[in-house]
This record gives sequence, structure tokens and C-alpha cells, in this order.
Amino acid sequence: MNPVLIISLAAAAAAPAPPAPETGEEEKSDIVVTASREPVEVQNSVVPVVTISEQEVRRLPNLPIAADFLRGLPGVAVSVSGPKGSLTQVRIRGAEANHTLLFIDGIRFNDPAAGNEPRFELLTSDNVSRIDVVRGPQSALWGSEAIGGVVAAYGINASAKPSLEALAEYGSLESARLSGQASSAIGKVELAATAGWQKSEGFDSFDGTGDRDGYENLSASLKAIYRPNYHLEIGAVGHWVAGESEFDGFDPLTFRHADTLDSTRNRIGAIRAWAQTVSDGWTGKIEASFLASDNRNRLAGAPLNRTAGRRLTVGGQLTKEADGHSVTVAAEHQGEDFRARDQSFFGATDQDRSRDLDAAVLEWRADWLPWLTTDLAVRHDSFSAFRDATTVRAGATVKPIRHLSLIAGYGDGIAQPSFYDLYGFFPGSFVGNPALKPERSEEWQAGLRWEGRLSLALSGFTARLKDEIVDVFDPSTFLSSTANATGTSRRRGIEAEAELKLPRSGKIGLYYTFLDAEERQVAGGLAVREVRRPRHSAALAGDGRLGPFYLDGRIAWIGKRRDMDFDSFPARPVTLDDYFLASASLSWRISRRFEAYVRAENAFDAEYQDVFGYRTPGRTAYAGLRLRLGD
Repeated sequence: MNPVLIISLAAAAAAPAPPAPETGEEEKSDIVVTASREPVEVQNSVVPVVTISEQEVRRLPNLPIAADFLRGLPGVAVSVSGPKGSLTQVRIRGAEANHTLLFIDGIRFNDPAAGNEPRFELLTSDNVSRIDVVRGPQSALWGSEAIGGVVAAYGINASAKPSLEALAEYGSLESARLSGQASSAIGKVELAATAGWQKSEGFDSFDGTGDRDGYENLSASLKAIYRPNYHLEIGAVGHWVAGESEFDGFDPLTFRHADTLDSTRNRIGAIRAWAQTVSDGWTGKIEASFLASDNRNRLAGAPLNRTAGRRLTVGGQLTKEADGHSVTVAAEHQGEDFRARDQSFFGATDQDRSRDLDAAVLEWRADWLPWLTTDLAVRHDSFSAFRDATTVRAGATVKPIRHLSLIAGYGDGIAQPSFYDLYGFFPGSFVGNPALKPERSEEWQAGLRWEGRLSLALSGFTARLKDEIVDVFDPSTFLSSTANATGTSRRRGIEAEAELKLPRSGKIGLYYTFLDAEERQVAGGLAVREVRRPRHSAALAGDGRLGPFYLDGRIAWIGKRRDMDFDSFPARPVTLDDYFLASASLSWRISRRFEAYVRAENAFDAEYQDVFGYRTPGRTAYAGLRLRLGD
């Protein structure tokens, strides 16, 4: 990637953190904590939800990168710019990559120093036990960036009983992996800790003849929960991740994609603390979180630029439940700082910025009848740096017969401008626009769910994105800047899923997505298809046990997509071919404590590209050993 493009991704964003599943009840796979301000059962949610349970995370092919669990899920498109550790973008329902909101254990992980995008390339499965994907705009609950949906990942839960797990793996591309998890209790304090290390020599992502582009990732987490009695819970959780990856960027003279010696080093550290009390239908919570990120880019070892961000969030909420009604009021304050430094332009792009927001939320959830549930949420964000925004979400669930649920709803989503959008990047070349307002999406959706041994779900949606932030160029002054587009971009689609539960916790799942996403930057102008969103995609996944062996396999089919060739001037549109991406694993339970496994990724050795100009790995194989002690 062009170093100028890399640094221009930096910015900051803020939104309140959802409650993480800290109690034993919330650990159940049929409870989702991001579809409402308070945890609800999946079958009572007014929005479509997919949950990858703790058992599935452990049983799936021991995939090292958490984003690989999302590929092929309904409404989700994943694109990776080369080898593991490279820029990984997740788009939900045709929205942009910075329109996906990521939480990890209740901490907002959209990087304030990387253009508001979630850093999926840094999120490994070594520190994840469960993933929830909530589709559709959720800004009325969680604020900015929740246009396409929310991805919530959770670390392992603190346990009252001692347990220990360790994993070691080696495989293709000189890849190695070590991880460990431990949990126990000291009196009324429950503790959980994880650590993971991954490294791969990689391959040449340019044309296959140059230097290899590898990556290394080191991550850790620690969670502690104190429950002195039934009514009170005090907890804290921290996450730290350090990643370094090599990639092929752009030639500094020709500005064309080339086999370069670019590398990026990323650090994110975050902590969250909370206190919650429950009594006589009242639930109160106060919490605070802090996230710091640091990104440094180099070319052949020489520093190019650096961005850093800080986000402090404090807030609280109060919920009253009575007679089937639940009313939640919440208030939050967030402050962000952004810092940019460069060596390649002799400090011309240096800047220090800060901003904050205050938010108020009201949610009213009501069970009117055993077969009718409604949910209404309203949120107002007061921004210090640009125009305020009010968002709404309204939905209903109707259960005409047992096992069948019908859902319908409307939702707003917003995404705030980045610091570079507001204040510019390079003086005399790219200037900002302080008059920008947040991007806004309005979406209607409807669907049905059938719960049982055979579960079925079908959802349809239509959305319109307004005030999209786009780059503009003034030919009279030769200045580039940003503006809110006058046109409206349209997204609509259908999502279908079917899951059959098998004996001994196995299952077979089939998923399909149809997406029609078009962008129109100028009112009355030409609508063009959005890039890197397949019109059709599907996935087939299955797993099951046979004696001491456990088998798992999945195939994702990604249809043709539009992308842009930036080596041409002006950039020209290209079409990326469809492909099948298969993975499979076989685990052998040697004893109660030991398990050995083998895994194949891209088992069909498909030649494919997620992003034009960036090669992806062929067939790879890995073998590992897992040790479990305790429960």
C-alpha cells in the first residue's frame, strides 16, 4: 500500500461499549448481549443475529485469525490484502469497512489511529471464546460506526474451577503458533488469562517471485470478577495485542504497486472496569474503558510515519424491569486524542487533535403478549467537532406459532468523520473540511426464524446511505479535500440460513447472501456497483464426532466482485473472479487430556484475490497438539 494512503487512514471514533457476558447466565449460547442494551435471548431479538459459540470456536479448524470464522456468514464479506496479518476488512450488508463496529469484551476496538476501522487482522482466536454478529444499523444503541452491524468478540470467561489449556502448532509457510488459557478462583474472585503467539514467514503477495511477506502477532488478556454477594459484581478486563506484518506497497517514484519492503508495526492496549448491582427489578451499572493504539510504518527498515490514538469512555446505565417491560436509560462521555508524525515528509503532516462527545440513550423493550415483543431505542450524540446526530431503532417480534418468529424493524446508523477528513493530511495538497457531518444510513428489514433441531432463517433488507464522506478535487486550486456526497447509495439484499443439529453437538449449516450495493456520489449521477462486495455468496459447514475423532469442514463460495486497478491512471474498474475456499480439520482425542489435530486451509488450492493486485496463499497444512487440565 502507498504510505500516504496508509497514514491517511488514521483517525478516531467513539461509541458506548455493550455489556460483556460476565455472568454464568450470559455465557449461554442462546443469549446475545449486543442486540439490546441488556442481554436477550436470540429468539427474542428484533434484529438478525448469528452466534459462533465457544464450542464452535474450539471445534472449528483451529483457525488462527478470528476473521476467518466470519467468512461466508449471512450478510458478511471479508477481504484480505495478501497473507495473514495483512489489512483485513469486514463489510456487513454492503456497508463500508469502517461501518462495522467491533467490541472485544465490551471495549470498542475500532482503531482511533487507523481511520475508524476495526483491526480484524490483529484479532486472533487465541484470545476469543465466542463471537456475535448483529446485522443492521445499531447506532441507536451503540453509536457511531454501527451502520452495517456489530461484531462482538469475547475472551474466555472467569471460572470458579481451575482449568488450563495449552496449544502448539506448526505448518506450511514456516508457520508456528503457541497459546495458553487459564482460569481459577481465589475466594470470591474469579480469574481468567490468555496469551498467544503466532508467526509465519508468509509468501510474496506481489507476483510470487520476490521476497516473502510474513507476520508476527503476540496477544494477551486478563479478566477478574469479584462477586461479594448475589446483588453486586465488580470486574475488570484488559487486552493487549502487538502485530508486525510485511507487505508489498507502492513504488515511491512511479506510485505503482510493486514488490517493496514495506512493513507495519501495530500496538493496541485496552482496559475496562465496571460495577453492577441487581435488586428488585433494578439493574445499575457504571463503567470506564481506555484504549491506546500506536501504528508505525517503515520502508526497508527506515521509518516513514506514525499515528497514535487514545480513547477514554465513562458511562452508566439504569434498567427497570416490571410486568414484561424493560426501560433502560444510559449516558456516556468519550474523549479522544489523535497524534500523527512523519519522517518521509520532514514533519509536514504532523498534527495533534482531540475531540469528545456526550451521548444519551433510551431503550424501551416490552413483552405485550407471549407472542408479541417490541423494542424501541433512541440515542442523541453531541459531538464537539461536527454536527450532532440523533438515531432511532424500532423493531418487533411476532410468534404466531411455536418455534416460528417473524421480525420487522427500522434502524438508523451513523459514521463520524475521521480526523483527516476534518483537518486534512498534507498542507497545500489535501486539506480537511470542518463542516462535515456524519454519514447516515436508514434501513428497513423483515425476516423470519424457525427454531428447532432444524433451524431456518430468512431476512430481507433495503438501506440508503446519505451524506457519504468522499474525496473531492478542485482543478482551479489543485487542492484535494472531503465533502458529504449529494447522492444516495443504495443497498438491499436477502440472507438465508439453515442449520441442522446432529447428535453429540455436531451440526450442518448452509448459508446464502444476495447483495445489490450501488454507490451514487452525486445526486442524479451514475450509480456504480460497490467494490469488494460479492453479489452472491454462500457457505456450507459441517462438523461431527466419530468415536475419538472429530471432523470439521467448511466451504465458502465468494461470487464475482468489482474492484479498482490503481496502477492505471485514471484508476479503472476490474472484475475479480469467483472462488471456492475450503478448510477442513481432523482432531483425535488421544486421552482425556491430550488432543492432536491436522488442518488444511484452501484445501482446493484455489487461486483467488480478495483485493486486486494482492496474491493469497495456496493450499496450506498444519498440525498441532492441545493439552487440557481441569474443567
